[in-house]
Amino acid sequence: MIVLLVTRFVWGFLGSVHSRFSDFVVGPASVLAYLRGQPSPTPGHNPLGGWSVLALLCLLLLQAISGLFNSDDILFSGPLYYAAEPQLRDLMGVVHQWTFDILLGLIALHILTIMYYQFRLKKQLIQPMLVGAATDREGHKAPVSALKAVLVAIVIALLLWQGLELAPQPQPLW
Repeated sequence: MIVLLVTRFVWGFLGSVHSRFSDFVVGPASVLAYLRGQPSPTPGHNPLGGWSVLALLCLLLLQAISGLFNSDDILFSGPLYYAAEPQLRDLMGVVHQWTFDILLGLIALHILTIMYYQFRLKKQLIQPMLVGAATDREGHKAPVSALKAVLVAIVIALLLWQGLELAPQPQPLW
């Protein structure tokens, strides 16, 4: 999960034009203008949607990282659980639970918003996600090579794997 999330963050800077954060995460002035009824300045996510995507990615990454330091005290413990001080483990447990609760709310809000746009406003949001392109966008730039994306993911996976190899091995709870 961490590899996928870090890859998405890296892709937000190195990827194709429409996958870059600069394409859909806009400043506060654009968000306020959108809330006042002005049209979205970007062809993809509206200003609130862009920030929602960024919030979801950050919360998912925080959830995954805090999970490395957690244990359910029954069968499973994260790979860094025994390497951490008890205070850090306790803090990460609280962070993990809070992040989970916030994620549930944001995911529900995200799905409800997509349904509202799809069925009430008649804006096609689901179909472009399934086929990979919006039919109403003009001036598409060529996507970045899939090979580049795979190479970025492999490098991140190798770095994470190496980091976990250096960590102390988890101890079984039984």
